[in-house]
Amino acid sequence: MASTLAVLRPSAPAPLAGRRARAAAPATARVALSSRSRYSSARVSLGSEVAVGADALFADYKPTTTFLFPGQGAQTVGMGAEAQSVPAATKLFNQANEILGYDLLDLCTNGPKEKLDSTVISQPAIYVTSLAAVEVLRARDGGQDVINSVDVTCGLSLGEYTALAFAGAFSFEDGLKLVKLRGEAMQDASDAANSAMVSVIGLDSEKVQELCDAANEEVDENERVQIANFLCPGNYAVSGGVKGIEVVEAKAKSFKARMTVRLAVAGAFHTSFMQPAVSRLESALAATEIRTPRIPVISNVDAQPHSDPDTIKQILAQQVTSPVQWETTVKTLMGKGLEKSYELGPGKVIAGILKRINKGASIENIGA
Repeated sequence: MASTLAVLRPSAPAPLAGRRARAAAPATARVALSSRSRYSSARVSLGSEVAVGADALFADYKPTTTFLFPGQGAQTVGMGAEAQSVPAATKLFNQANEILGYDLLDLCTNGPKEKLDSTVISQPAIYVTSLAAVEVLRARDGGQDVINSVDVTCGLSLGEYTALAFAGAFSFEDGLKLVKLRGEAMQDASDAANSAMVSVIGLDSEKVQELCDAANEEVDENERVQIANFLCPGNYAVSGGVKGIEVVEAKAKSFKARMTVRLAVAGAFHTSFMQPAVSRLESALAATEIRTPRIPVISNVDAQPHSDPDTIKQILAQQVTSPVQWETTVKTLMGKGLEKSYELGPGKVIAGILKRINKGASIENIGA
């Protein structure tokens, strides 16, 4: 999950991750919708019977400008401070307080770090701060023009929810409720198993897979490991049982890995260890109104955009047990002609990933 972000900053402690919104939706549900979109006139059936080909609406998307949203691991004490000078951004934090039942902005700006780093707090905190960053950008000269220019969006694990909110697939409030439940469900699933994650630095994905295969030969089935986060060349995260992770760490040097970094996460995110969280997510998603996004939102599960609301619900439930395909997502966007990227939210981890994949990539950070 979003804990993958911690992989790119091993020196810092990691944490315990085309259609307009309806005019009648509350202002908060329109938190990041732009005023124009090349897909805004597209229509698909949103009833119980989905129109044939409905999920293929964005199959031939041509990206030029993208918003990229971070996931768990990007959080840092002090985030949200800039949002306090932008009324629309402050309003998001106030609405979040009502939904969450605690002062989120105070936790973001003042900590304590241990609490902010917990899965149940960091996921809502990053979601709200990232959407607040959109409002910070909107308040700047030319900011609305930048927002209007975005024709594709995506987010790293947790960030996919932020991207869907930005694209109008669900309201800010509904997205926050989903993220809150997601964090709680993933924490509970982690507490039920003895699992862990480790970052493997300096190997390509094929070598990391060979390392996992070698480790799995020495442990029981319930301790096996797998690649959970495909971030960028030379940086992959492995999840699994603690014994399996320990074998990976012991064998890494013999596979010529530069180093391994044990991640201080709650458990083996993006593997079957998270299966207990799936049913809770499915129930919450079934009760949530999801609309066709107004622009393509690239999924972490298959690195493809989806337009059918029912498919989006299935993908989001599947996401917590599926490896994050971020490297493929970035390479695909660049291969399709992406010109400009913006990272919105705390940290600059996504910018680091893009630069590792393509040193010439153009990306700007917008914090809050």
